[in-house]
Amino acid sequence: MPAQITNYQCPACTGPLQFSAASGKLECEYCGSSFETAEIEAMYAEKNEEAAEAHAEAEAVRSEEETAWDTSEFTEDWGEDSGEMRTFSCPSCGAELICDAATAATSCPYCGNPAVVPGQLHGALKPDFVLPFRLDKEQAVAALKKHYEKKIFLPKPFSSENQLQKLQGVYVPFWLFDGAASGSIRYEATKSHRRRTDSEEIITTEYYSVYRSGSISLEKIPVDASRKMPDAYMDSIEPYDYSELQPFSVSYLPGFLADKFDVAVEECQERADNRCRGTLENALRNTVVGYESVVTRQQNISLQRGKVHYALMPVWMLTTKWKDKEYLFAINGQNGKTAGDLPVSMGKVAAMFAAIAASASVLITLIATLL
Repeated sequence: MPAQITNYQCPACTGPLQFSAASGKLECEYCGSSFETAEIEAMYAEKNEEAAEAHAEAEAVRSEEETAWDTSEFTEDWGEDSGEMRTFSCPSCGAELICDAATAATSCPYCGNPAVVPGQLHGALKPDFVLPFRLDKEQAVAALKKHYEKKIFLPKPFSSENQLQKLQGVYVPFWLFDGAASGSIRYEATKSHRRRTDSEEIITTEYYSVYRSGSISLEKIPVDASRKMPDAYMDSIEPYDYSELQPFSVSYLPGFLADKFDVAVEECQERADNRCRGTLENALRNTVVGYESVVTRQQNISLQRGKVHYALMPVWMLTTKWKDKEYLFAINGQNGKTAGDLPVSMGKVAAMFAAIAASASVLITLIATLL
């Protein structure tokens, strides 16, 4: 089993707490807060108890019926590869990462905390597919530099070469759903005709009842399976080219980390259902053309749920801090699309406004002299 390490976060700013021998308290180096050990232990004990109760309630209300999506082929059997695999656990944010035995992880890609604990692989679901990295680290750094371009108010230390070299390659977990949708939709559509007489314009509106039916097969509908990776970031760096998916092999892992899913299939099935249903709705709607207005009046769509696959998608990640605030950047490991918030240097903003004000003052003086 992995070694157990306790790493507390500051209740004030979420930074890591360190025990101070001088004060006998847990202190935060970011905001300067200090806490009694018993106080923090009690707070975390309460959090763990609340989490356990919430989990028990969720299990109690879960339907007794098995999910309609087929997960029968999932397995935790890694075969001979299991002996060469390791897990890394971050006690700060809870991230659980998988890698080969040769990979050295010194910090968590999600929170930047250096306290990661190596342990033997056990109880981990084996992925069905992996989408290999197409961009190496040098190309990922170039993509991030391009993201920084023309950001004149970006603090210089934030974009320093030392920061950029902290990029880590991480395989983010996804559920891929195979299924089909069939059904029919009835629309109310209109066409208008205008004709003008000597004294007025006459508009004639024709109403149509339009009926469409059909079916569509869908493969590998993606749903993000990591709570730690913001959905907005994953949406921003898509699309991925799923035609390059490969059967999973540990040979793709050396030098990279792989995040273990922490969003169960059951939690994602509603989103998968909506995407299946929405795909058929859009396909049928796109065949209704030549009308001025189209309104859906009735629809009946059924879903045929098939296999669910577990896949890993490539993301280059950088977690850094500026002015006690944490910033996360995500880069598509295939095409270099980048997402992430950027800080603003108020010093640079003030300097620019001062320069503009000085230029305006000189211009006013010059005009006054000429007059």
